[in-house]
Amino acid sequence: VTLVESGGGLVQPGGSLRLSCEASVFTFSSFVMSWYRQAPGKERELVATITSTSLHTHYADSVKGRFTISRDNNKNTVYLQMTSLKPEDTAVYYCNAGLRVGATEYKYWGQGTQVTVSS
Repeated sequence: VTLVESGGGLVQPGGSLRLSCEASVFTFSSFVMSWYRQAPGKERELVATITSTSLHTHYADSVKGRFTISRDNNKNTVYLQMTSLKPEDTAVYYCNAGLRVGATEYKYWGQGTQVTVSS
């Protein structure tokens, strides 16, 4: 499984960005997809998760109401729409694909895309 993120960049506070993550896997629709982020000097944290059929989503409290996760299983792509961005959203954002097979959990990571919120 290969995950390739795109869409990061420099944005002013209050601005918006949309991140994309395209997966090279035949069974994309079986995976739970998530976005994580890691700021300098901090641990990687979960930002948002979406289930395989988009039935359920979960957000970190810090991004609720500002970020929206979505997916297009026909395009093997998951998105993170980020609005009302704050300087504290500055981080490297990582795409994650998770799949549980029996008692084994598989997790795959993208290379990350930098998001910088600054005036």
